[in-house]
Amino acid sequence: MGERKIKSDTDIFVHDLVDVITDLRNYLVSLNHLGLDYYGPIDNSLWLPPQMPVVMDERKKIPDPRYSKAILLERLRKKIGDCHKCRLGETRTNLVFGEGNPDADIVFVGEGPGRDEDLRGRPFVGAAGKLLDNMIRAMGLERKDVYIGNIIKCRPPGNRNPAEDEIEACFPYLEEQLSIISPKVICALGKFAAQTLLDTNVPISRLRGRINYYTPSIAMDKKISIPVVPTYHPAYLLRNAGQKKVVWEDLKLVMELAGLGKKE
Repeated sequence: MGERKIKSDTDIFVHDLVDVITDLRNYLVSLNHLGLDYYGPIDNSLWLPPQMPVVMDERKKIPDPRYSKAILLERLRKKIGDCHKCRLGETRTNLVFGEGNPDADIVFVGEGPGRDEDLRGRPFVGAAGKLLDNMIRAMGLERKDVYIGNIIKCRPPGNRNPAEDEIEACFPYLEEQLSIISPKVICALGKFAAQTLLDTNVPISRLRGRINYYTPSIAMDKKISIPVVPTYHPAYLLRNAGQKKVVWEDLKLVMELAGLGKKE
């Protein structure tokens, strides 16, 4: 009995020690993602190293996944909770956090939820969402391969344009998402997404067709710089089908930046 108790106490001590080391390591990795790398190079993997197992039960030892990108996104969602930082919290049906592959190389960013998104709590599930799905398939990918989010997470009444204070209240959450995912490229869908990410008033017609760069405002230096390819919003394409060829050129640029090669 005494020997079993010693082993149990040892397991508890090792588990607690690993927790402390893991928390410290995750903190340093988070600083690294924000551009604060003066602590020196840190492994960008958010998983525990294989040599640091965590006792999950009495017989099984597996690497601790608590600090994977998926878990960090889940923690951010819990932190947001039932957000009421702006007036949209009073009128929405569901907050639309975003969805997709936490390790995605490509992130699509739209303006905000519409009626269908508000009802279902998911981004791009209406008519524009179906077109976006087709665009993603044309790139040789599926929806599950990318990440999809919006500048704001609640539907403005009547699908009006988001107000400046609403964007100011909500955009930091998207910045945290982008910092966690760290994609190779962001495809900004429409005027509000492109202008907010790039902090500019330049029209989308002049922004599209070229590579721009986004640096999170939460970074204390300019080392984090993610390529941004602005293009027209799928809802705009539903009204202006003639612009689909233009958007395809933009998507080919996205694919090139993501390392997917060129498509005709």
